[in-house]
Amino acid sequence: MSELIIWTYDWVPEGPRGFVRDLRLRWACEEADLDYEVRTIPFDGRETNHLERQPFGQVPFLNDGELEIFESGAGLLHLARKSDKLMPRDPVGEAETLQWTIAALNSMEMVTVPWWFLNICGDENNGLTGWMGQRLDHIEQILSEREWLAAERFTVADLLMADVLRVPKVRAFGDRPVTEAYVARATDRPSFKKAQAGQIALFEAADVKRTG
Repeated sequence: MSELIIWTYDWVPEGPRGFVRDLRLRWACEEADLDYEVRTIPFDGRETNHLERQPFGQVPFLNDGELEIFESGAGLLHLARKSDKLMPRDPVGEAETLQWTIAALNSMEMVTVPWWFLNICGDENNGLTGWMGQRLDHIEQILSEREWLAAERFTVADLLMADVLRVPKVRAFGDRPVTEAYVARATDRPSFKKAQAGQIALFEAADVKRTG
């Protein structure tokens, strides 16, 4: 039995498949060759059925032996400490990786998620559009000067940033060829493909149980 256990829902509708955030932890484990297993909690009743392990009723959360961690960003940083494939051990490389990991969450995702949520709710001209456009323009310029964000190689910062940027509505917003190439480069990695396929297979198998 693996010490690392990634928890996700037992099923989700087709729309979120391939994007539920347990994928981030799966991808990190695949990238770093860390053994892990996936366990599930019921999607039905998710608002209240696991609050003792995730106080906001979300997924993923992570077990590493007796250690319990919620929030995908926290889980990623924990996994990054277990493997230098995810985060270099020299002080400069580690600092660069940490700052870009936090930037993916705080400078990018805090804008993109509410923007696309309002967008799919029908408010296509919501007030976040200009702000998100500025953030995407900034990352386009940054990526035009480097292949990866930190330490001159792929790190957990790229894993997280690419996952934020690959959301279809965000990816299709504007013409940013450098960012598009970056997302394609990251998601073409075998570790991503294996992680995504594993997530989708789990939810597809649950379709049979729900309809059977």
